[in-house]
Amino acid sequence: MEDVAELAGVSAMTVSRVLNTPEKVRPETRERVLAAVRKLDYHPNSAARVLVTGRSGVLGVVCFDTTLYGPASTVYGIEQAARENDYLVSIASLPSLNRRSIAEGVDRLRSQSVDGVIVVAPHESAAEGLRHLPAGLPVVDVGGGEDLPVPVAAVDQHAGAVRATRHLLSLGHRTVWHLAGPHNWIDSSGRVAGWRSVLEAEGREAPEPLAGDWSAQSGYEIGRRLAGERELTAVFAGNDHMAMGLVRALREAGRRVPEDVSVVGFDDVPESAYVWPPLTTVRQNFGEVGRRAFRLLLDRIAGAEGPVRRLVEPELVVRGSTGSRP
Repeated sequence: MEDVAELAGVSAMTVSRVLNTPEKVRPETRERVLAAVRKLDYHPNSAARVLVTGRSGVLGVVCFDTTLYGPASTVYGIEQAARENDYLVSIASLPSLNRRSIAEGVDRLRSQSVDGVIVVAPHESAAEGLRHLPAGLPVVDVGGGEDLPVPVAAVDQHAGAVRATRHLLSLGHRTVWHLAGPHNWIDSSGRVAGWRSVLEAEGREAPEPLAGDWSAQSGYEIGRRLAGERELTAVFAGNDHMAMGLVRALREAGRRVPEDVSVVGFDDVPESAYVWPPLTTVRQNFGEVGRRAFRLLLDRIAGAEGPVRRLVEPELVVRGSTGSRP
């Protein structure tokens, strides 16, 4: 920093202001300092900053199965929010979810002096791990249940399932079948509860939900079993990829979509608008979830206490895979 100051003809304190609060420095001085920074290839010493400020400017993210669209998009949203606020993100990706793996992931991030941790693991087994994290570490969960001891940012899964089911009933379908996600995923549980609540409120029969594993293959395999159900006219699938597999299986069996069977997905993955027919789905704003999780963590770092739950409302996107009951 002293070398930068000497080259720019300013004090070391001015260099510090340019790097940390640039809006407080005159533009011509700021540009002179930044030119010196570029010429000398100067990078602030993060270890020294921790010693001086007590903050590293690094946030930790513990995540599980980022091959799935939802978790991957949420992590990206967190990274965007962090970058916009001059934070770095360090990620610990877990091979499995349990109390021990979460503790190990958090410990790995704590060794990097992170200011706080966001856990992206919408899985029932993650709850136990969150209840046994070190005291004093700011933690926020993404997609967790209602009884967690830490702040939570999530999409309102129940509301999304309600919108999907009501849309299908509004088209005249007598009932709606449900292709659910894995039973131990909190997202899946919320969608099942929302679907069931609408059918019960309307006095409609609720067929037993069939569980897939979020993959198009599982949707296809279940679709082959469902194709012979002649009373089947409407299906709400727990995510878009299962819905796509389901549509293929139905069409191979001679069931047209939407003329014979209407299908709704969940997520609004990019390809859902380009399959045939274009998929009606429930859009989740993962970027907003990431931003809310980031803001909750900043509040926690600043000393806020108590569990808080911030829900993002999903949006029904109507496309060509739904139509009137035949």
